[in-house]
Amino acid sequence: MRFIEYPDREMMMIDLANQLAGELSNYVTHHDSATFAVPGGTTPGPVFDTLSGADLHWDRIRVLLTDERWVPEEHERSNTRLIRERLLTNRAAMADYIPLYAETDTPEDAIDDLAARLEPELPLSVLLLGMGADGHIASIFPGADRLDEALSSKAPPLMAMRAPGAPEPRITLTAPVLTGAMSTHILITGAEKRETLERARHAKAHDLPVQAVLHDATVHWAE
Repeated sequence: MRFIEYPDREMMMIDLANQLAGELSNYVTHHDSATFAVPGGTTPGPVFDTLSGADLHWDRIRVLLTDERWVPEEHERSNTRLIRERLLTNRAAMADYIPLYAETDTPEDAIDDLAARLEPELPLSVLLLGMGADGHIASIFPGADRLDEALSSKAPPLMAMRAPGAPEPRITLTAPVLTGAMSTHILITGAEKRETLERARHAKAHDLPVQAVLHDATVHWAE
């Protein structure tokens, strides 16, 4: 694990956006396309704002979420809504978006079709993750109904997950997809999450799922 501490959040967001842009540019220089996975939530918004204006071959970049809540895109809790507003705009509007949601009653009803769209784009070229104060990544939560399955090396690329405290079902990339990324960045802020990160370095992934991806990750932190 590589840990980068920044003097403030604004500098971190700009620097991280520039690092991601550089990695994506380098990847499409040597490959036909790149697959870029990003988290939902509000924390990465400033990164997306900067990155969306980067001069990249966005028409050769596939963007997807690390996880999605099973709600329509126009719903206020939709991660898709967030990245359409903050990332898939400006120059990045040319990127191809790979959805993790379909208009079905449950994620199980659509998961095979969604996985079929995703699998040709693996492994992920660049992965940006957030982390909850409980150590969850994507929608792999401690105490989730299929936690051990999602962490297994034999897990399918996508799984439906339900967890205490999560109001709706989720769909998530699983550990083999996350750990198989060519480059992994984790964005966290605040003392509480830093403390969780330090505990995760010596914990089991079952207790703090972020532990599963720490070995090869670059962690970006500011108070």
